[in-house]
Amino acid sequence: MNWARSALARISEDQPAALVTVLATEGSAPREAGTKMVVWQGGQSGTIGGGNLEHQAADQARKMLTGSQASFAIQDYPLGPLLAQCCGGRVRLLIERIEAASRDWLTDAARRMDAAQPFEVRTRFEPGLLVKTIVPIAALSDAPPVSLSGAAASARGARPELGDELVERNDAPRPPLLLFGAGHVGQAIARAFAPLPFRLFWYDSRPETAEIPGVTVAEPAEMAAAAMGATREAYSLILTHDHGLDYALTSAGLAGCAGYLGLIGSKTKRARFMSRLRDDGFSEAALTRLTCPIGLPHLKSKAPEVIAVSVAADLLMRLEAARISNDEGAAVASL
Repeated sequence: MNWARSALARISEDQPAALVTVLATEGSAPREAGTKMVVWQGGQSGTIGGGNLEHQAADQARKMLTGSQASFAIQDYPLGPLLAQCCGGRVRLLIERIEAASRDWLTDAARRMDAAQPFEVRTRFEPGLLVKTIVPIAALSDAPPVSLSGAAASARGARPELGDELVERNDAPRPPLLLFGAGHVGQAIARAFAPLPFRLFWYDSRPETAEIPGVTVAEPAEMAAAAMGATREAYSLILTHDHGLDYALTSAGLAGCAGYLGLIGSKTKRARFMSRLRDDGFSEAALTRLTCPIGLPHLKSKAPEVIAVSVAADLLMRLEAARISNDEGAAVASL
């Protein structure tokens, strides 16, 4: 979720809103430090984990919007005794009112999230107000997601005082997802991936698909160039209306270095494509990079929405596995 965009939408509508941030957790908690949600009188965007914690936080945020309270508050929630949630942990929240004066830093944050550029939100506690700045950072760091005075923020330790600076990192990587095809399945996949941690690049060769928000209409050669140029962290999905175009994109993808190359189709389509790819000179090692059919093997439904959920689950698991592998590699390198 681009929480800054959600907050800006409320400002554009002259609608009072509040930003709720998980500063720190202890023990079992529904969401991690750095999680945010935007709350206004008629609704909210995002979630800090649901349940009574979220209900109480949203209620406090809406009370703040009446103007009868301070413009920000730090609230501690023991999940067991206070909120009757079985997690048993503890959560510290920052709740702050979003106003027209917040537009500049929110706009900067929103643009950086759209472009997957890592940054920090730095919050200085001044008398009666919060001073916010956005600072670009390197993507790789061992720094905690939220820190206070240089140390990880605590769920029960020192609270911010006047002059202190709270630093929140926003550097979660969003790998590119190249989606080729804007038919029923392509549209279902685009909808399923909209809230997920991927950057969508969506292509189709048919002029009529230009009416679909988010689709780039391109010539087959341009689409093939995009498939071949995908980086190692990219995920590519091929599901166009034409098997000939599917094959051209598959060939281009295998000639490139995308970390994941998925092709929609049956086992029969896979066999035919594999045979043709071998004839065209692709090695067995190269062919192991092709995933066809796509999605989870135990979900057999051909419904576009089911395929979309299946593909999303598969790619999320692959993304998580890649991050664990990278973290373990970084840990070994540091020894």
